[in-house]
Amino acid sequence: MLIVAKRVLVGSGRYLEDGAVLIEGDIIRAVGPEETVIAEARPDIERVAFGGTLMPGLIDAHVHLAFDGGADPVATLAQSSDETLLADMRSRAEMLLRSGVTTARDLGDRNGLALRLASEIEEGTTVGPRIVSAGTPLTPPGGHCHFLGGEVAGEDDIRALVRKNASAGAGVIKAMVTGGGLTKDGPKSWESQFSPAELAVLVEEAHAAGLPVAAHAHGTPGITAAVAAGVDTIEHCTWMTGDGLDFRDDVVARIVEQEIAVCPAVSPHWQMLPRFFGEEKARAMFDLVRRMADAGVTLVAGTDAGVQRASFDGLAQALSFYAHLGLSNGRILDMATSVAADALGLGSTTGRIAVGYKADLVLVDGDPLANLDDLSTIRAVMSAGHSLEIRS
Repeated sequence: MLIVAKRVLVGSGRYLEDGAVLIEGDIIRAVGPEETVIAEARPDIERVAFGGTLMPGLIDAHVHLAFDGGADPVATLAQSSDETLLADMRSRAEMLLRSGVTTARDLGDRNGLALRLASEIEEGTTVGPRIVSAGTPLTPPGGHCHFLGGEVAGEDDIRALVRKNASAGAGVIKAMVTGGGLTKDGPKSWESQFSPAELAVLVEEAHAAGLPVAAHAHGTPGITAAVAAGVDTIEHCTWMTGDGLDFRDDVVARIVEQEIAVCPAVSPHWQMLPRFFGEEKARAMFDLVRRMADAGVTLVAGTDAGVQRASFDGLAQALSFYAHLGLSNGRILDMATSVAADALGLGSTTGRIAVGYKADLVLVDGDPLANLDDLSTIRAVMSAGHSLEIRS
């Protein structure tokens, strides 16, 4: 296939005007000015001319396909059989793809269903984005998301579950370093759940298997411990304590030094947060993300899709949060493409429009570098060379 577009996003905040992309199978074979690429294409190749922007497929670095995004996703999960749940997860995966997401990192499911879904998508029997799955997240007995089946008591259990997830095909290991609001009977969000020694074993075992570690961490002590253990990404990173917020400049400096990416996992409905936390606290929480950005922390885009009020088609809306903080549109688009790909360990295969990369592409009307809202005008999505037409 040959795609000719008015604008092709080929670098950080940089367009190739009147460019073209040549695709063979699932790989990009040529990128450049229209005339140059057309000269390389066979005369009988399928051609698409588009008057908008061709950009890399989006990456949502934090989703939970096992949750439904309703008022009580945990109750809904408990009431669903595995086969019913898998059918629902297929629908949610297609919703992600239709919203322009060609890669999603699933950070915790039940009974390996996200791994099963990922295989179906790779085999072409189910429509959806590429899924990097954590499998079963690790948590102490009764800890955050214990209902997903990943309770571990001590270092031997930790090693065993990491190895089990790795053997099942997980692409990342998820550690519930602190509590969370989704688990009503568990530790509070700011409370730590693992000892430093346990975290060290978890990271050691995951890295020995060649897998990165994503640390769910709201509380400042948990964030500090995760950094000391050498995790690869921190999810949420809200700097909570029992009586407020405690932003640690020294810990942020280590996050930058150790090249740990942070995924704030911003809800598509982030504007509602002042209602739940109060105007003053929400403003303070927003400011901490800005301070991390200003300090040079690598931020990646994710929505926590599946938890309350977080739908699977909301990445574009979630990205508006970073514009609210004052980040440039170019940096924000990188957070949802190339920078996210690097954080997920996929930086050499997706997240960019470049020769040799997967044909993960999105066609959008307008100019998203000038107006992020144009990300909502998706006309077609290509995932690993397979096209999904959106235009009615």
